[in-house]
Amino acid sequence: MTRKLWRRVSWPIVFAGLSAPFIAHCGAQMPAMPPAAGAPTVPGVSNAGAAAGVAGGCPDMAKVEAIESFNFEKEFKLKAEVAAKIKAGAEAAAEMNALAGQIDSDLKMACGDLAHDLGGQGDYKDGQDACKAAVKAVGDAKAKLGAKAKVVLDVTEPHCSVDVHAYGDCAAHCDASVQPGKAEVKCEGGKLQGECSGKCQGECEASAAAQCTGECSGTCDADVKGACSGTCTGKCDGRAMPASANGKCEGVCEGKCEGNIKASCKGKCGGQCKMSGQAECKGTCTGSCSVEMKAPRCTSKVEPPKMSAECRAKCDASVQAKAECTPAHVVVRVVGAADAVAEANFRKAIEKDLGAVLKVSLGTGKAAERLAGEMKVVIEGVEASLQAASDPMTTARLTACVSAPFKGALESVGSVRASVNVSVSVQASASASGTAKTS
Repeated sequence: MTRKLWRRVSWPIVFAGLSAPFIAHCGAQMPAMPPAAGAPTVPGVSNAGAAAGVAGGCPDMAKVEAIESFNFEKEFKLKAEVAAKIKAGAEAAAEMNALAGQIDSDLKMACGDLAHDLGGQGDYKDGQDACKAAVKAVGDAKAKLGAKAKVVLDVTEPHCSVDVHAYGDCAAHCDASVQPGKAEVKCEGGKLQGECSGKCQGECEASAAAQCTGECSGTCDADVKGACSGTCTGKCDGRAMPASANGKCEGVCEGKCEGNIKASCKGKCGGQCKMSGQAECKGTCTGSCSVEMKAPRCTSKVEPPKMSAECRAKCDASVQAKAECTPAHVVVRVVGAADAVAEANFRKAIEKDLGAVLKVSLGTGKAAERLAGEMKVVIEGVEASLQAASDPMTTARLTACVSAPFKGALESVGSVRASVNVSVSVQASASASGTAKTS
């Protein structure tokens, strides 16, 4: 789909550029250059020609800072509005490439840790390779549990948020029609996250153990009632735990739990607490606050001020790359395992490592997928701007500058989608033939 879209949108302008004799002086006939130092590397995306100092007056198209400081209007003798569209589009492409590289790096580490902790060997070339290894390692580990084993995952989703003020600053810096300090950025549904000095209603991610008046996902220093992944001292499904069970409860634990929980906690919760009412939150509040929230961030879709499609795509990719996520908490319960040691190892690895994978599949990666449609609009807009350049020679020079990064941006969109799909498969493999509960 990505390659087809690129050919449909871009081959007309690439052909026009290649047919112009001046193109030889702006990189199209030049040998491939190594990527600039620090430029992101995305699987399947070429950085050839991205090094600083490309002949013919092109900036380093892999770096947003280089594009921002480059004067397209002066260098190519363009109208101001045409130059602004091309510059913002190029910045959006660079931001998209960087975001894809970051997501791949996150997955390579998260899935790599899970694969290794479950007995996988070797290094992995990228995030998708690591996640495929993790799926295999999960399958091998579950086979050791026995054919009658059933796995239940209780998952608390991560909450990924972006800085509302940073989005406004980006909009004002990119689009001349947006006034600095006056950009109205809204959060769809009003789902904010930040420091709350008053009462929080929603969910609280405690940086240190704090009193929880609702459901706790993490650890609890007092009695609980709910899912327990470790040893339960008390009652299981309303009945006293027999000594032969060694504290293992395959249902609802009422009492002390030595391990991770997803349950009501009568003490202090170390992790995420879903508030049943307004309560003090000594950590990050996701929801609403009885007083003005400090450093508010948006956990849902950002509604930006009126701005160009190119600037919106740039700002979406830029702030998404800096998104902060509360951890995803995972509680694993295994019923009917034939090997107690294999069960303990499986539970330990999944609870330790799967949350980082879910950060991509349910958090940053999921949000990044929305950029696909935006990048298509951006490329079509820049194509029109290129055709509106003053003469064929200028069009050829501009094409030589922007064709590669835009092709790379669309390939990055494909990379993000593939990364999200493979990260979802890791969770699916862990809960296959069992149950996955997400909240």
